[in-house]
Amino acid sequence: MISDRLLTLVRCPDGHGPLERREGALVCCACGRRFARTGGYLDLRPSDEFAEHTKYLDEALHLDRRHETVSPPLLAAAVRHDMLREMLAPRPGDRVVDLGCGSGRVLLWNRDRGAYQVGIDVSPFFADEACTSVDLVLGDLRRLPFGDAAFNKAYALDVLEHLSRQSLTEVLRETARVLEPGGHFFVYSHVRKNSRLAYGLRLTNRLAARLERLGLLDLRQERLRKSDHVNPLADVPDLEHVVAESGFRIGRIRYYTPIIGGVVENILVRFAERAMSWRAARRKAAPEGAGGRPERADAEFARSVRSEAKERIARRGPAYAGLVVLTWLMKLDVMLLGRVRSGPFFALLEKLEPASHTSRAHDGQASAGSA
Repeated sequence: MISDRLLTLVRCPDGHGPLERREGALVCCACGRRFARTGGYLDLRPSDEFAEHTKYLDEALHLDRRHETVSPPLLAAAVRHDMLREMLAPRPGDRVVDLGCGSGRVLLWNRDRGAYQVGIDVSPFFADEACTSVDLVLGDLRRLPFGDAAFNKAYALDVLEHLSRQSLTEVLRETARVLEPGGHFFVYSHVRKNSRLAYGLRLTNRLAARLERLGLLDLRQERLRKSDHVNPLADVPDLEHVVAESGFRIGRIRYYTPIIGGVVENILVRFAERAMSWRAARRKAAPEGAGGRPERADAEFARSVRSEAKERIARRGPAYAGLVVLTWLMKLDVMLLGRVRSGPFFALLEKLEPASHTSRAHDGQASAGSA
């Protein structure tokens, strides 16, 4: 969707000027660049491409078309969503931007909070419902196409771990720029240093790998989704340093070591998906007409299986009830272990007032000099 309100907030990613309508197009008042309006989102990508790209631009990652429809928040997605609503607490009057919104599903889940929402992603694989009901922008997080202090709240889920150190700094500084002083930025990501609790998750992953070798699980899609994790943050003190240099401070932080979640999502859910594939394969052969490309035929088959699963969830029957129970079990990881410093974390960052930021940077330089 491209609303009139969105057009008051966006800026050209090159000239950083406001956009005005001219002859059916949007034109930057500063540099004259023209932007075409698409049906469901506004394409505001910078004209010069960055050398560093995310795997989420690869069509192969989206061949199963899972992004096209949105199911209710369940399992790990529900854990993240609940923490976002608890810590960021969007409400009427807020102006919220989802940085790296993916399909736009979190925007859809939070429409009931009454905040004005914008989603931006570098990849154009948005859900159909998101394209018709929320404002969406195709753009790069390292050069946000929004005016200064355009929002008072922002969030990024599963984004920062995909960035190099330089790109992380650029994204944080751009986020600080588009947030008003005192604005809040909710983040779910992780640092490299883990706690001993992570041994339990590693054992679960090893078991999942063995089950995959036996043909009982299929983890290819998950490996592809995580294949470009860079993990630029060493530990929590490193996180504190980086956010302070970018004009933020950590207001709240909770940790999330998915011990129960790992068993549920990496084994139980993957086994259920595999079982559904077996049943579907017995009912009908893999789709034909894939142009001689087995990977596309596999993706179309996976798409049909996933669509069937989403239809079952939408009916709110036994399958949905079972997932709700598993979701509540997964929330125990945060309830019981959320105070144990570990790698994955939920953090609420607060943008510092300009004077506070300057003072903090000066204190850091003084400390470095005395050391």
